Amino acid sequence: MRRTWAPGRWLIILPPLLFLVIFFLVPFAFAFKISFAEAAPRVPPFTDVISFTPDHHLRLAISLGNYRYLLTDEVYGVAYLYSLRTAFFSTLICLLLGYPMAYAIARARKSTQALLLLIIMLPFWTSFLLRVYALEGIIRDTGFLNTTLLHLGLISQPLRIMRTSVAVYLGIIYSYLPFMVLPLFATLEKLDPTLLEAAADLGSTPWRAFLDITLPLSIPGVIAGSMLVFIPAVGEFVIPSLLGGPNQLMIGRVLWDEFFGNHDWPVASAVAIAFLLLLVGPIAIYQYYNVRQLEA
Repeated sequence: MRRTWAPGRWLIILPPLLFLVIFFLVPFAFAFKISFAEAAPRVPPFTDVISFTPDHHLRLAISLGNYRYLLTDEVYGVAYLYSLRTAFFSTLICLLLGYPMAYAIARARKSTQALLLLIIMLPFWTSFLLRVYALEGIIRDTGFLNTTLLHLGLISQPLRIMRTSVAVYLGIIYSYLPFMVLPLFATLEKLDPTLLEAAADLGSTPWRAFLDITLPLSIPGVIAGSMLVFIPAVGEFVIPSLLGGPNQLMIGRVLWDEFFGNHDWPVASAVAIAFLLLLVGPIAIYQYYNVRQLEA
């Protein structure tokens, strides 16, 4: 039977569709066009890609120099690799920390679950920027952590944490850990406990039952939580700028410097397009497992 689209369905789909077109596709099209232009000392600071000659003929001035520049300048390669490495290990640590937390919350009593989830979601009630500044106040040389350790006599001099990769990892894990816990909890909370009881009746140990039943059934939540952490962590700008040093060069910071420091919009647009293409794979994986989880 052929499915027909009723006008009411279009009325529901049209507002978010227009939102995506106006605030995503149109800016993406502008950035894509600018990435083929060349820098110019004018406002806006790039040449025209599409123009018309005096005799009203369409003229295309497409340059691939910006993309070639990304491949030849090692700064962008280093920034991309460092961003991917930082996002990967941050996601891995968030998974190692978040899975036991989500599992414990899912197995807690209903009344306790509400309190534990409130604790997990409580940081979202404050500004992201304020949370990063608060972390800076804890880990800096004269911060709460070093002051406490010095007072207890556990260290003889302040720990050097600020302006290092450790500070960037701490900032990302601290900021994005709830994004890992909540999808995992949503998946683990729906698991049928009778499956574990049946495994125990058949002689399976709790650890074996976890590996054979709980872990495989929680994979959609693992993938969803990992993508929710990995995707924004790759393009993180605030955390490496406030907590990291000059060696912690992530692609979000490079993009900011190109746009607002060097005023090289064509190169910055090429960086943004390449960055978006880099994230297409993780976004597609997240969407696939998210749809599967919703269907389940």
